Amino acid sequence: MAKAKPSSSAAAPAPPATVHSALVTYSSMLALLSLCPPFVILLWYTMVHADGSVVRTYEHLRDHGVLEGLKTIWPMPTMVAWKIIFGFGLFEAVLQLLLPGKRFEGPISPAGNVPVYKANGLQAYAVTLITYISLWWFGIFNPAIVYDHLGEIYSALVFGSFVFCIFLYIKGHVAPSSTDSGSSGNAIIDFYWGMELYPRIGKYFDIKVFTNCRFGMMSWAVLAVTYCIKQYEMNGEVADSMLVNTALMLIYITKFFWWESGYWCTMDIAHDRAGFYICWGCLVWVPSIYTSPGMYLVNHPVNLGPQLALSILLAGILCIYINYDCDRQRQEFRRTNGKCSVWGKAPSKIVASYQTTKGDTKTSLLLTSGWWGLSRHFHYVPEILSAFFWTVPALFSHFLPYFYVVFLTILLFDRAKRDDDRCSSKKLISRILVTHSAVNISLINNLTSYLRSHRYAKYWKMYCNKVPYRVIPGIY
Repeated sequence: MAKAKPSSSAAAPAPPATVHSALVTYSSMLALLSLCPPFVILLWYTMVHADGSVVRTYEHLRDHGVLEGLKTIWPMPTMVAWKIIFGFGLFEAVLQLLLPGKRFEGPISPAGNVPVYKANGLQAYAVTLITYISLWWFGIFNPAIVYDHLGEIYSALVFGSFVFCIFLYIKGHVAPSSTDSGSSGNAIIDFYWGMELYPRIGKYFDIKVFTNCRFGMMSWAVLAVTYCIKQYEMNGEVADSMLVNTALMLIYITKFFWWESGYWCTMDIAHDRAGFYICWGCLVWVPSIYTSPGMYLVNHPVNLGPQLALSILLAGILCIYINYDCDRQRQEFRRTNGKCSVWGKAPSKIVASYQTTKGDTKTSLLLTSGWWGLSRHFHYVPEILSAFFWTVPALFSHFLPYFYVVFLTILLFDRAKRDDDRCSSKKLISRILVTHSAVNISLINNLTSYLRSHRYAKYWKMYCNKVPYRVIPGIY
């Protein structure tokens, strides 16, 4: 569990912060809570049973009525689906707990805790893929079964993960794992954004590492392989479009697990709490939406030809590498306290000093050269392009395979805005005071005290002046 850092304040934590108006916040939360579950099923149905055509799915709903049409589409969870989910989840949980790994300490939390992790994601990833492919190769388990029961699996995940989020909500109220927990005073916000920053079961089983990394990202890789095997069993061969799609996805996921400890320092883990937004999203949205280009290609093989296939593959690898190098560059800059080389010369930086609640003066370094001199969140650009390149092998017969690219773009642009607003303390305080009309006043006071003691506003303004673009250099 997260350990307390002796030199840090143990003040009560801040409630989940939002960066939009109250109307937008509540409307978006209710819309996502109600629309995301049926969308997962509709996407699966369209990809697998409607030839990838949104028009055909629309006509079905129009002819039968939305509710009745959705009812006929929606498969009920089966025992096979539950066995696959629990078998996979238990396997990954055991690997998370038992595989060896280096000790890694995450960033200090608002309540003064330092989460401690065991960095064994890459080992778990290798064991998972080797085991899965071996089970197929030796005839012990056919991955095509997963594809054949995919709708039932998604249905089970939709309901099961919702129940799991209710468990997280109750746990946050009655048995939080650390002092980094608290209520906003609004049940919808608490359920959606989460109650705890670092929930754990026992001392060592970190729930967010499991949901985000070991179930969500790992299931992405497993399903990518599943789609490839299913196409092979259907057609006796794997189209070059599927090979490019699968290769790029696996390279990207390999990069993720290679860099997993870095992910533990990002907004998803260090700032976003464990609620519907993060945990349901990783348990359901990732294995369904993120894998959807491959799901489409199973029944729609495209023969790209060697030249086009190789061009797409190399372009995708380049984007994945740039995405990795962006993160590596910033990590190296922070690890060496700015005493490193960035693109062959000393890095340009801003040294931000601030006072803690105890009156201690601290410094924080903001990198303003290399990739991070192009825009404040430039690493999102190659990530979006990577998604495009593992989707484009489907070509352009249907729009739906590109939904993931559109979704990812919206997600990352919104995340960039949330991150910028979080770093601009004055703006963040004012937005929270406007949005959380029912929030406990003591939590607001603690949040205000925390942000004022870590006032970056002046330095953040300097940083924004030096690196004026948020995501796309020269445009936005």
